[in-house]
Amino acid sequence: MIEIIDLHKSFGSNHVLRGINLTIDTGETIVIIGRSGCGKSVLIKHIVGLLMPDSGYVLVEGIRVDELSTQDLYKLRRKFGFLFQGAALFDSMTVEENVALPLVESDNGYTRKEINKKVGEILELVGLPETRNLKPAELSGGMKKRVALARALITKPDYILYDEPTTGLDPIMSDSIDNLIKELTEKLSVTSVVVTHDMYSVKNVANKVAMIDEGKIHFVGSQKELINSDDPIIRNFIMRTEK
Repeated sequence: MIEIIDLHKSFGSNHVLRGINLTIDTGETIVIIGRSGCGKSVLIKHIVGLLMPDSGYVLVEGIRVDELSTQDLYKLRRKFGFLFQGAALFDSMTVEENVALPLVESDNGYTRKEINKKVGEILELVGLPETRNLKPAELSGGMKKRVALARALITKPDYILYDEPTTGLDPIMSDSIDNLIKELTEKLSVTSVVVTHDMYSVKNVANKVAMIDEGKIHFVGSQKELINSDDPIIRNFIMRTEK
């Protein structure tokens, strides 16, 4: 379980998070929505300690993230897979090398044969077994997202954080990524946190939806409750994102 308690974060004079309170239960898929620049990505970076709060805190399984030593923070991050918005693949590496990187850097004593086997299994899981010798430049946008997801999954994390997973993709590929998120959540029994402004993704993957507005949580509930809400802020967001 992840608990976010009265979280505040500013960048200069820009007060982005203004007292975020949110609980993410184990095993659920929560989608965090809000207008561009509202702090969605800033919020999930606090969960893994990529950013530290000005005040307030994040608890992961009862552990306060901002109080951890550097060594313990690295240990906590092993529980997480993170799909970055732009996939963040290394252009000079093959798909196999990109996906294997977390295992190579973890120094868990895996042999090269064991790493190759795990890479093959995870690429099979995301539907790209034939890509292991390709470079990122040879992949489509959707394939890059899948490879990045394979890299996020190879350490078998308990939590997966998705930062705008369908941004820049056509509707067919967006549906494919959404379906993959659902499938992996069910197969791997992970807790998924999806940041998006795409209402189609909300409808496709969410067990629970949280909306950020003016730096605070404006709404938490089911996707049905969100879609049927008469709240003018929610209605305006839905109308703008479904155009």
